[in-house]
Amino acid sequence: MTAASPLATLLAVALQTSDLARRRFLGATDGVRLSLVTDPAGLVEAPPSDSVRVCVHVGPPVYALCRHGSAQHRGTVIFGDVDIIPSHTAATWELKGTDVDLVITIDEELLRRVAQDALGDPRHLEIRSRFQARDARIEHIGWALKAEMERGYPSGTVYVESLAEALAACLVRNHSSVAREPVAMGRAMTARRLRDATAFMEDNLGRPLSLADIAHVSGLSVSQFKVQFRRSIGVPVHQYVIRRRVDRAAELLRAGRLSINQVAMEVGFCHQSHLARHMRRILGVTPSDVHRRTS
Repeated sequence: MTAASPLATLLAVALQTSDLARRRFLGATDGVRLSLVTDPAGLVEAPPSDSVRVCVHVGPPVYALCRHGSAQHRGTVIFGDVDIIPSHTAATWELKGTDVDLVITIDEELLRRVAQDALGDPRHLEIRSRFQARDARIEHIGWALKAEMERGYPSGTVYVESLAEALAACLVRNHSSVAREPVAMGRAMTARRLRDATAFMEDNLGRPLSLADIAHVSGLSVSQFKVQFRRSIGVPVHQYVIRRRVDRAAELLRAGRLSINQVAMEVGFCHQSHLARHMRRILGVTPSDVHRRTS
């Protein structure tokens, strides 16, 4: 089995946010199911579930008040933020705009099996509630599962089941009652600075972006910004910008109102061949492929 690089996995698929169905089922494997869910502004309610739900935000920034049982959190949700809703817990969101999430449900049986293999006794396992967490591993695995399921499981059952086990292990080790204390790895960016920086990038994808401009918005020096951004997001700034430009390009191509060259210019690529190179590397398809599917 040949595994994709972590970066290729993270950048696997761009998302279309303008015309998603309310819920699109993507696929399932032993103990894990994936859906792509879009919710309009307003109140969204999710009843308790027998499974743990992991929601990876994959749309534009949106302000939300989130409740998991009696716990609550409010703030601007950005691309890559992770919410974890424990089993048997109701959840609600009060959204100020459209929210798009990759929703992954993980059966308790899979979590107990992984916990038993790692710890020997899963009886006291409890998955913790999380609001707007940053976890590069969960994000990587989520993108890899989505890509594999959408392409018809080309790598086979062993690969996708290995991803599901890895996701369950990540929850047990990092987001549960038996999780070890995280090792200090230096300062990450504050939530306010991170949201200021990502919002600035989202608003200016179509023009040249410099590290100095983005760092200035966040109130940091360039060197501080580069280090803290990577610790917060999990990828370097330039890779994050390229990913968001490819995401935006895919949305515009699916809308079908602009030519490929116009789309490339609109999202900040200097030429359509530049867009094509990055889209092929990240998505495994060309702009022509995406554009043709809307015809």
